[in-house]
Amino acid sequence: MLRAAGRSGLRGAPGSFFPILSHKHRLLVSSESLQVGVVLGGVAPEHEVSVISALQAAAALDRDRYTPVPIYVAKDGTWYTGEALLEVAQYRDLDALREAATPVALVPTPHGHLDLLEDRTGGALQRIARPPLRTRIDVMLLGLHGGAGEDGGLQGLCETVNVPYTSAGVFGSALGMDKVMSKRVCREIDVPVVDFVALREDEWSYQEEAALDQCEAALDYPLVVKPARCGSSIGIAQVATRDALDAAIEDAFRYDDKVVVEAAVEALREINCSVLGDRHEATPSVLEEPVSSADDEVLTFRDKYMREEGGGAKHEAQGGAKRGAAGPEGMAAQDRIVPADLPAARTEEIQEMAVRIFHQFECAGVVRIDFMIDEATGQLYFNEINTIPGSFSFYLWEPSGVPFDELVDRLVRIARRRHQEHNGRVQTYDVNLLAEKSLQGVKAGRSES
Repeated sequence: MLRAAGRSGLRGAPGSFFPILSHKHRLLVSSESLQVGVVLGGVAPEHEVSVISALQAAAALDRDRYTPVPIYVAKDGTWYTGEALLEVAQYRDLDALREAATPVALVPTPHGHLDLLEDRTGGALQRIARPPLRTRIDVMLLGLHGGAGEDGGLQGLCETVNVPYTSAGVFGSALGMDKVMSKRVCREIDVPVVDFVALREDEWSYQEEAALDQCEAALDYPLVVKPARCGSSIGIAQVATRDALDAAIEDAFRYDDKVVVEAAVEALREINCSVLGDRHEATPSVLEEPVSSADDEVLTFRDKYMREEGGGAKHEAQGGAKRGAAGPEGMAAQDRIVPADLPAARTEEIQEMAVRIFHQFECAGVVRIDFMIDEATGQLYFNEINTIPGSFSFYLWEPSGVPFDELVDRLVRIARRRHQEHNGRVQTYDVNLLAEKSLQGVKAGRSES
């Protein structure tokens, strides 16, 4: 359900997306095609969602400037590359796909990029006489959702091997993934959140009745139960009785060892805003209002990703031919109203709050921040932040005047600029503590002790 989108609320030079950057913040991009490692899959419940999002982004890359190199993280944690991984239809048979793909290991280099080296540790590959394949990666386009792909783990790996990557850093990724910590940080900066109780699995096991008492003492039904560090509405339930609460918490603990139980907003109106940028500049998108199916009290995984043909987003975005090559539409399959039908003052309030949260969480690249409005009181609440949003929120940027190919181009540019800034700082301290003289001092210290 798309409405004509305006540019209100967007800040920057006329006709441009980003505000004008000062000279020291501009990024010079080589005319040589950049090898973009498109990371997809992952050891997480959102594995298939990640495949869709990442292949959409790969299809949108300008082939005159970028060469997508798929890096598939299988459900068992093995890493692969190969042209077949760029075709969504191949993922219908994962065993056959892995047989056709090339297992790889990551090889750091001192040159600010990463090499993928063909892994020949087992199987028939040991009998191949040719040298192992080696592929250079200039920048990592991170398309993993949930798990170690979005919680700072993969971001830390990229920083360790010194390769540019497109997402928030380790801190922002870890903070954004944890719904409990996100709410606590927002409270500290006077961003409203609904009342909630956080439970650890060791606080729940064999003392369920006490934990249920704690929830009922702090909160009134109906309640919403969520895994604290999972996305795509996986493991979420709304409940109205103690028995249902018990069952929902048990189910949520299947996905995470920390669960959040929060007060449900009954007169709920969900509003989402994407933000693109980094610590220098950040710009909000137009707003969206997701539409749940008639039978669901909260948006479900099926609402977000498994709409039947004819769902609203199939008619929303421009440039569909490129995405069609990637197959399924991911988050674009969800029904939504874009832009959300809100007064201008409310729209600006949400956009400004989104940018404030973006900076507080030290985000970079593109994020989507989800808000809730209680229609009974008019109160606005922060719900959660997605530091690698489904489909990279392209469906919010196209009506904001930023086509998908420009969006991914911005992500790559931001990643490279942050990498340049990071490498411009002192990385080592040129004192060898293991030199003979220094070691003598260590020995002396030991003898004195």
